[in-house]
Amino acid sequence: MNYLKKNSKLLFPLLLLVLWQMFSSSGFIPPQILPSPLRIVTGIKELVFAGLPPGNSLLLHCLESLLRVAAGFALALIIGVPLGIMVGWFKLLRNMLTPVIETIRPIPPLAWIPLAILWFGIGFKSALFIIFLGCFFPILLSTISGVLSVDTILIDAAKTLGATEKKIFLQILIPAATPSIFTGIRIGVGIGWMTLVAAEFTGVKSGYGLGYMIMVARDIQRPDLVIGGMAAIGLMGYLLDAGLRMLEARALKWR
Repeated sequence: MNYLKKNSKLLFPLLLLVLWQMFSSSGFIPPQILPSPLRIVTGIKELVFAGLPPGNSLLLHCLESLLRVAAGFALALIIGVPLGIMVGWFKLLRNMLTPVIETIRPIPPLAWIPLAILWFGIGFKSALFIIFLGCFFPILLSTISGVLSVDTILIDAAKTLGATEKKIFLQILIPAATPSIFTGIRIGVGIGWMTLVAAEFTGVKSGYGLGYMIMVARDIQRPDLVIGGMAAIGLMGYLLDAGLRMLEARALKWR
């Protein structure tokens, strides 16, 4: 029983893989619809060593996509966190910007693709813009929420004790809002990876990127390579989230 509890995270995915392989081997699941796990592993090996298109290895596709997501996320972080703090702290600014934010926020990043191509052309800039939009609003809204959730009693007490606005801002407001900011960052990174494929569908001049690779695999009707690309996106997203959780745990030891 203890063994099952310790390994429950691994046992269930392994059970799903075994059942998937059994159904595929028996022909119950057509390979042209959903390839077997073993076929997908073979496809991933092909992507690693031969590449798709030939010569464009999976590693290079991953690095190029990581660069695009990192650039879009960094831009969203640089703009979203300071703006969110300002909007949350200053009521006048919040009243001015909230209608604009709440009007633009529901528009999915994919709907911006035609404008992105018109504004920036095909390539890195348009992909960066789409990923930025996917990351920006979760970071912005979580930061605003974190600032607004700060206990006003703490702020009033600090003012009573003679604390300056600067000290209140740096020693009370920012630390108290940091957990919400990290939540927004993690959500933003996840959505950034979700928008990656669509962003790279706009076109990539370099010929690299997981979204571009998946599109090529679709064109040659290789679902095993499509799923291999999807698995690479999922794994990279998981590793980034794990890294952010470790960073959050270190930054918020005081909690």
